[in-house]
Amino acid sequence: MAPQDYTRRSWQAAVALIAVLTAVAFIPPQTICGVALRRANILSDLITFNDRQAENNDLLPALDDEFTSDFNRVVDRLEAGEALTGPAATIPAITTAPVAGTAVPPDDSLSNAPQITFEWSPVELLPTDAPSADTARLLNTFTPIENFDTLPDGAFRRFCRRLAEPQGERPVRIAVLGDSFIEGDILTADLREQLQLRYGGRGCGFAPMASPLTGYRRTVRTRSTEWTAYNLMQRRTTPESLRGDYYVSGWLCRPANGAAVRWEGSDFRRRIDRCGTARLLFISRDTSLLTLTLNDSLQRRFEIPASNQVRQIVVKAPISSLALRIDRGAEGFTGYGAQFEDVQGVTIDNYSIRSNNGQAIFGTNPSIDAQIAAMTPYDLIILQYGLNIMQEGVTNYSAYASRIEKLIVFVRECFPDAAILVLSTSDRSVKSEKGFAPMASAPAMVGWQRRAAQNTGAAFWSTYDAMRAAGGMERFVANGWAGKDYTHINYGGGRQVAFALVDAINACVNEARQEQLQVEQPEPVLDSLAIQALDRSMRTGPSMQTGRPLTEPFTAPR
Repeated sequence: MAPQDYTRRSWQAAVALIAVLTAVAFIPPQTICGVALRRANILSDLITFNDRQAENNDLLPALDDEFTSDFNRVVDRLEAGEALTGPAATIPAITTAPVAGTAVPPDDSLSNAPQITFEWSPVELLPTDAPSADTARLLNTFTPIENFDTLPDGAFRRFCRRLAEPQGERPVRIAVLGDSFIEGDILTADLREQLQLRYGGRGCGFAPMASPLTGYRRTVRTRSTEWTAYNLMQRRTTPESLRGDYYVSGWLCRPANGAAVRWEGSDFRRRIDRCGTARLLFISRDTSLLTLTLNDSLQRRFEIPASNQVRQIVVKAPISSLALRIDRGAEGFTGYGAQFEDVQGVTIDNYSIRSNNGQAIFGTNPSIDAQIAAMTPYDLIILQYGLNIMQEGVTNYSAYASRIEKLIVFVRECFPDAAILVLSTSDRSVKSEKGFAPMASAPAMVGWQRRAAQNTGAAFWSTYDAMRAAGGMERFVANGWAGKDYTHINYGGGRQVAFALVDAINACVNEARQEQLQVEQPEPVLDSLAIQALDRSMRTGPSMQTGRPLTEPFTAPR
């Protein structure tokens, strides 16, 4: 029997498959369990579709329920006008034993009165490094800061005037609250370096006592052992006795007796290898005994009486490394971290919390925030959020903008002396049928964030515009400044964004300098001799009638 010819059936099957796929290409995008499915379009080279989901355009993406109750609770209290108060991997061993040839001072016996600050100044401070006062632009493009505070003595103008004269009794302090976009001191490392070079200052800012992420941060070397770290984003798994201790840093650290941590300066950026002041922030609900080791040589023991208040130990000396050991009282000890700064100039604290869209800050204790703000008052707080809330096809973020407005009010309640600068979301690309393309909803998010800043009288700066001026996320990835997810920048990208922000801050500081010079310029006062000389100079030249100089007496012709 002759073999059968299946060629016709193969062509029929191919034609049928093409017809089915062509029909599928015209099916609108669907979602299953909240997950958006991409259109299967085999005609992408010939036909493009506008897949923006109109039914979702006016919906805010769902926020994490972890902090919904905190947000609603804080909003209710803010709207009622109430004050925000609240209840009070294997790492090498860290040696804090006395160094050979050095004597350990006797324990400090402190009074029963609740003492908040304990000081140690074992070595005379070195002269501070003079700033360069360099106001040259770092980038060719310029993205200005928009200040929506119209008061002549508004908070942001006060910050600019302080930065114009930074050699005061304390450093100009800046806190940057954000998400994974700035994790590991990305962006803030270069912002800190450039501002310290221009206005003075040293030190890496805040560093937690323990965190799984310390290995990723290259601006300070942190080694800790026998600490348990808790993160604000996992507050439900935090022991109940500690849930009310959260600060805007997002980290809590509970030690065991004998727990130790050692911080060491870094040469990753300039001016952070050493500093002149360190502040250790903690709560000691039980009487505790702490041992500090400065530069691996000098030691001091502190006996801290029990209290529910936040305490600080202030070390003033040339500091290249500092170690802390908990000898006793670990059961009631809550550790936050250390702030490394100088006596003058600028200091910048990076408070990044991964996956935080800003709402998690409502889970912090306003009383704790305010206590630490009283110890280390901030002049400027930068809010960097929005990256985690954006969704392609969504352009109405009015509900999220309302939450940002409430966040600004909350931060002002906790840090009343600080100006607020809202940073917009960054540029971001999403995968399409033809590769990666800019996320179309990003400009909409920028607009809503600008509106939130305007409605609350805060300052605003567009990270999105600065990145687009530098070529956008496509160029950032091509230059190795961002990851292949087309979402997160690295240190190289952080430097580009930081340079643009420094240029914007410098422009505001220069404007503040000019305003101050005009205020200080004395009104010109002329004495009688000066007035006569001015009068003579104004009457020089030939007379139109006689040809004589005007300075000669005039006689009418006969």
